[in-house]
Formats: sequence, structure tokens, C-alpha cells
Amino acid sequence: MQRLAAGAPLALAANRLHGRSDDNTTANERTDETGPYAEGVLPSGVRSRFVDGINGLRMHVLEAGYESGTRPCVLLLHGFPELAYSWRKIMVPLATAGFHVLAPDQRGYGRTTGWDGDYDGDLASFRRLNIVRDALGLVFAFGHRTVAAVVGHDFGSPIAAWCAVIRPDVFRSVALMSAPFGGTPSLPFHTANNAPPAASSPGPGLADQLAALPRPRKHYQQYYTTRGADEDMRNAPQGIHAFLRAYFHYKSADWQGNKPFPLAARTAVEMAKMPTYYIMNLDEGMAQTVAAHMPSPEEIAVNRWLPDDELRAYSKEYRRTGFQGGLNWYRSGDIGSAEQQLFTNRTIDQPSIFISGASDWGSHQSPGALERMRNAACTDLRGVHLIAGAGHWVQQEQPEQTSRLLIDFLTP
Repeated sequence: MQRLAAGAPLALAANRLHGRSDDNTTANERTDETGPYAEGVLPSGVRSRFVDGINGLRMHVLEAGYESGTRPCVLLLHGFPELAYSWRKIMVPLATAGFHVLAPDQRGYGRTTGWDGDYDGDLASFRRLNIVRDALGLVFAFGHRTVAAVVGHDFGSPIAAWCAVIRPDVFRSVALMSAPFGGTPSLPFHTANNAPPAASSPGPGLADQLAALPRPRKHYQQYYTTRGADEDMRNAPQGIHAFLRAYFHYKSADWQGNKPFPLAARTAVEMAKMPTYYIMNLDEGMAQTVAAHMPSPEEIAVNRWLPDDELRAYSKEYRRTGFQGGLNWYRSGDIGSAEQQLFTNRTIDQPSIFISGASDWGSHQSPGALERMRNAACTDLRGVHLIAGAGHWVQQEQPEQTSRLLIDFLTP
């Protein structure tokens, strides 16, 4: 059974007590937050439904192109802090091109249940290979033995990549968005008859280096592993709706400071060149970090890629579930690292494509990953596309161009 992050109902009560309505949600709108989406939330041609028995989950899925049972499948995997809803703008174009399109709320997110949202719960289910099992189970449940393409954005990108690495017989092509795949982990090689390399003195790690900068900093992924991260964002002083508005704005092309470039190395000095949503001030949480970049009421009023009624789909869900389910993905990396070594030296050999926003630092946040993807990890990379006018949320900021690139890739 899903356990929601502790304190969510108390936070809601406190917001009401102090007169804050951070998501502008009416009481009637709150009555059906665990069933399918209400009419009018999704574009025509996209439906909301549930599928039981997916690796222990009851999975909430958005579906388009469901009229015929013979269409090839496209699987869309979202990242953090996103939902299946993040794909709403490209699902109908893909369905119109002839595909059966599936977009689940992944483990830890939204209306999918069966996961543990407790910080002290078992993290093993959030291992990347187990989430690949979620994806495989879902497409099998829909009767697909093969998938024309698995498409992943943000943290969904490494899951899509691992789908392609582990089951190339099922996932026939892969589209990675905003997060390059640098390859599978290595194992020590040719060491039986050779002297082991001289042990180097362990110097300070990246976290210590960042903290020692003249302006002390920390990596956002380090922050996301901390006990207080969920509380900080879920109970943001500005309210969860305003928090998400600032977060999405700060990482989009709307924030004029997003002018990414390749970093020379994974050192504190280089990494600190990124905005504070990636390399945070040491003494600040994410709610305080993004509050400094809250768009003006005028900017919000003219936003067309994420108007307030669409943002409310996110704030309603995260207010109910908290963020811990998604944060557990960041905390489980070490748990699954050994089993990932089973696939050392494996590459993605099926057709692949990389899509990101030209204003997205995600393409460069892991120095060298984009180059490794181009030169080694993906042996049939059909293109690297950086879309003008888009930041991190490329499929929402520029859905027409994103759809066109995916359809051209899938129907050469």
C-alpha cells in the first residue's frame, strides 16, 4: 500500500488556517484525486485509466491511439517533478501518426499506488532495474511484445536507456530527452596477473569541494537525498503551487539566465557555473532557491506552455502525495549500482535520438556524458537536437517541434 509523506494533511490544514490557497483548488475538485482525471483535464483523444498488477503497482496511465489494437507502441517515461501529464501535448500527434501511446505515472508519482513514500522505507523497489521491470510489465499488460520506441525525459531518460540496454528485443528504439546516457558502468579488467593500480590518497569529494567554495554550494542531487527535502518543498512557505511555478519557470527558456555550455570537468569550480537549481547555495533548500526567481504576475499571465490551470494538475497531485516517492529515485542509486555492472560494456545498438532544449542545462550537468553518448554509449545515434525556445521542459515548451522530431525518427 502506498504510504504518503507524513504531514501532508497537516500542511493542508495549516494553509487553510492561515488563508493560503496555494493551488486554487476547490473542494469539489479535490473529491476525485485518486480516480481517473476528470473530464476536461486532458486533451481530446487522451484518456486516463488504471492497470493493476504491474510489478506490485496499480499504475495510472494516460493512453492515446487506443482505438485499434494493432498499432505499434510508444512508451513515454517522465522525470522529476513531473507526471504522466507532462506528455499531454505530444500524445495526440504521436497517436495521429499511427502509434498506441502510453504514459504512466511512474513508481513514486501521482495516482500510481503500491509504492512506499516513507523516507525510512525500503528503497530497493526504486532501483533503476526494478523500474525497467515496471515499464516492461506495463507494455506486456497492454499486449505489446515489442515497443517501437521508449522515450524518457529527465530521470525518465536513464530508465529509457536501461530499457534499451537490457531488453533490445522489446524496446526497438529509444529517444532520450534532457539527460544524456553516458553508458553502462565498468568492471575492473585484466587485473589477475597485473599489479593493482597504486591507491591514490582520497581527496575531498565533490560535496566537500562545493561546500569549501568562497560561496559555499551543494549539488541538488545531494540535497534531494536528505530527510528534509520533501518537507521543504511540500510545505514551501510560498505554497506548493507557487513553488512549482517558480521551479518550472527557473528551468525553462523563459528564465533568461539559462545559457548552458559544456563544463570542462566534474570539479567544484566548474560545476558552480551552473544555476542554483543544480548547484544550490549550501544553506538554502529548493523552496528558497526558486523563490528568488518567481515569475511576475504578468509573466505568468502570458505563459502559454504551462498556464495556471495546467500547473494546477501538478500542484494538486504533489500536495496530496508529497515529493518523497520521486526523491527516493535519487536515494537508491547506490543500491542498484552492483547489479548494473552485469551489463558492463553493453551499448545501445538500436536506433536512438537525443532531444533537449537549447536553454537546458540538463544536457551538460554531467560533464562528458553527452560526448560519451555520442561516441560510445549509443552506436546508432540518429541525431542530437537542441530545440530553440525550450529549456528543461522541452516537450511542454515546444511540443510541436518535439513531436515532429519524434515522428520523423519513428517513421523515416
